[in-house]
Amino acid sequence: MSKKHSLWVEKYRPTTLKNYVGNESIKKSISNYIEQNDIQNLIFYGPAGTGKTTLAKLIVKNIDCDYLYINASDERGIETIRDKVSGFASTMSFKPLKVIILDEADFLTIQAQASLRNIIETFSRTTRFILTCNYIERVIDPLQSRCQTLKVIPPSKQDIVYHIIDILTAENLGMGADELKLVINQHYPDIRKVLNTLQVSNVEDDTIIIDKTTLVSSSYMRKVLKELSDDKPRFNDIRQIIADANVQDFEELYRYLYDHAHIFALGKEGTVAYYINEYTYQSNFRIDKEINCMALISQLIKL
Repeated sequence: MSKKHSLWVEKYRPTTLKNYVGNESIKKSISNYIEQNDIQNLIFYGPAGTGKTTLAKLIVKNIDCDYLYINASDERGIETIRDKVSGFASTMSFKPLKVIILDEADFLTIQAQASLRNIIETFSRTTRFILTCNYIERVIDPLQSRCQTLKVIPPSKQDIVYHIIDILTAENLGMGADELKLVINQHYPDIRKVLNTLQVSNVEDDTIIIDKTTLVSSSYMRKVLKELSDDKPRFNDIRQIIADANVQDFEELYRYLYDHAHIFALGKEGTVAYYINEYTYQSNFRIDKEINCMALISQLIKL
């Protein structure tokens, strides 16, 4: 799509609370912070692509502050905390407040998180911290106790439809309703993935054309569930199902198995949740996502 000059994810990132989709209770809290020109230390947590980073950036852009943004998935070690975070927190500012955003803070090492806890206490008079994470349980308790934790709930699919239609209208593009729903169902609740999929799709006569062969059918997940529910699940059969489906993004499968754990592991749902959490997190550091997925499957078969 050569006529586009920037990523839609950034181009249409909400700049006001009014344009932010969903989470009315959180928006009300943020509105109060903006009105007071001050915030508590915050942790936004929830699924990927649901607007946690957007909320953090909305705050710092609407209060009178200096701020530092760090993506902790790229800079996860204690050196980042000691050098960048501590350095920024200790500098003089002509603004009434300094704010440090640590995006994807669940990637920080335990040592880095412990160091961050001390910095939060040391600079509590002048500096506030906003952390975002997918997995709140990966953030140590001493950090959680020093922050207000806010769960970011995914917007409804219908709200996402309206949001995408507004973007397509602004881009002077059309799209079939069924195709749009197919893309949203494929990536829900990750709005970021929906937008990226649409932006890289072909356009004919100002209409987005989706290559449906690139979208994985959810039917393969039902087949995996059926195999796991069998008295003697077969690892190779499940591996073949996943290979035939050409799965590239395994997060939807992990969520599906979590939601249906009672079907194949009745009474052991907690263990299923533990394994899924572990392997979902590990997938961020694995080059071959399919091997990571099959390692999870091997654990589930043993239940």
